[in-house]
Amino acid sequence: MRRSATLVALLTVTTVLVSGAESGATPTRPKVPEAIGYGGAVASIDSDATAIGISVLRRGGNAVDAAVATAAALGVTDPFSNGIGGGGFFVFYEARTGKVHTIDGRETTPMSATETLFQENGAPLPFAEGVTSGLSVGVPGTPKTWERALQLWGRKSLKDVMKPAEELARSGFVVDATFRGQVANNAARFAAFPSTRALYLPGGQPPAVGTTFRNPDMADTYRELANTNLRSLYDGQIGKEIVQTVQQPPKDPASTLNVRPGKLTQADLARYEAPLREPSKTNYRGLDIYSMGPPSSGGTTVGEALNILEPTNVKNLSQTDYLHYFLESTRLAFADRNRWVGDPAFSNVPTSELLSQKFADSRACLINPAKALTSPVAPGDPRNPTPCATTGQGVAAEIGSQHTTHLTTADAWGNVVAYTLTIESEGGNGIVVPGRGFLLNNELTDFNFAPLFPGVPDPNLPAADKRPRSSMAPTIVLRNGKPYFATGSPGGASIITTVAQVITGRVDRGKSLVDAIAAPRASQRNSAAAQVEQAFLDQPETAELKNRGQGFSTAPGEIGAATGVERLPDGRWLAAAEPVRRGGGSAAVVFPFRW
Repeated sequence: MRRSATLVALLTVTTVLVSGAESGATPTRPKVPEAIGYGGAVASIDSDATAIGISVLRRGGNAVDAAVATAAALGVTDPFSNGIGGGGFFVFYEARTGKVHTIDGRETTPMSATETLFQENGAPLPFAEGVTSGLSVGVPGTPKTWERALQLWGRKSLKDVMKPAEELARSGFVVDATFRGQVANNAARFAAFPSTRALYLPGGQPPAVGTTFRNPDMADTYRELANTNLRSLYDGQIGKEIVQTVQQPPKDPASTLNVRPGKLTQADLARYEAPLREPSKTNYRGLDIYSMGPPSSGGTTVGEALNILEPTNVKNLSQTDYLHYFLESTRLAFADRNRWVGDPAFSNVPTSELLSQKFADSRACLINPAKALTSPVAPGDPRNPTPCATTGQGVAAEIGSQHTTHLTTADAWGNVVAYTLTIESEGGNGIVVPGRGFLLNNELTDFNFAPLFPGVPDPNLPAADKRPRSSMAPTIVLRNGKPYFATGSPGGASIITTVAQVITGRVDRGKSLVDAIAAPRASQRNSAAAQVEQAFLDQPETAELKNRGQGFSTAPGEIGAATGVERLPDGRWLAAAEPVRRGGGSAAVVFPFRW
């Protein structure tokens, strides 16, 4: 009886969410971190977005259709982390062929960009002056990603899958504490732009929790994008307005904020492509780990960290030993990431060498089980792997934005999507395109403002039509060629450590997917002190880790808000989302039981 009641309750919640999203009523917002059932699954940070993804699956869409619909909805309800003004990486397992495909939707620089984009008088600009500016805006890649994915693998049109999000923007959604807090965090710079202020600071204050937030300008923009098959953005009116906003930032004359203009042009928009790329791939404990290759460093760095751990029986280690080895593996992987990874169109990135077990073994021998390495550790040479050898100078990874989003979908045919997308900083560059309802990215701040390694070629300096290095790591794990689980996370450079920690938690430490997602986070990125959450410091193992020389600094807030899906042995899908971080995520399945 208890099981039947639970199933009825779950089905009722799903039905309420879906019917609300489809009817145009203000949706309710219950959040469930785990759901198990049939017909497909969706996990995201937001219940309204998850409900829209599920509704698309119920209407015959596949995992690709659901992913695009969910992403469009997140652009409405989570606009400070992602949206049509940004970019991302789309990883797709195609059940029909058993292949994994990836789309590179990363933003590109204007053709006018040079290595000195973020320099003045020979010196790097203060980072803050790049964050809120036209200078940092790259050509948006998210809309092209949606179009490409649907054309190649979807079952529905762009208009079909964007329609629910358009209706959500028009009818509105309930403001929660996370949404209000993100506006409050950015109130000073949002207030500098009348278009942003009018939307997000009505009456001069962030929207109150529990009120309904509507964005009719975004609804109209979505409709125009869908009706023109994106031409309006990449070769039309919306594009003209983006260019105007970048070149002449609409700042309030009374504001003292120093907002530099950018040089983005309509020709830059028109030339943009979202290319297919080979996924990164490594084997860990007999599992095939697929992720995003360069220009993302996510796949190579997660893969190298796992390869470093491969020879160690992580499953049987004590919790203290496991955490020590985990921290050392990512410390070393980040040393190599910083030296070697950039846009492959501009650098000869040694992707296969970085992911080779021989290279990982040459780095793993540096690990002392009783004593932490001293950072910054120098990189190794993946093309000439020599046991315990290093080359050149080591540097720590950048802090980066914490405000990306990740969604994961699956369908009744066995297809799976892991999709990470972003506008970089929380609130992007802070500028809403006037009359359009969406924020622009500040993604170009992911470039190094000046060379990291004096006298050594830097793979991540700006150049014309170049994509900045990313840390996004949407990941699909196959077992015997079939989906086992998929995951990904927001968090800037900490995305890499979060995804690696979720994988080792699920594969090596026997945690359920939702528990692996919820575990206290630590992010060692080749720095003297790993960024950690307070919950990590509160663990009994932390004292011994400190005795081994591990340094820790408390992260400003939370690290990551991952989602995932898993295929259970009986054929059901499990959807998993963050239980607590960012107010908790939302997991749902099409049917909690077999009809």
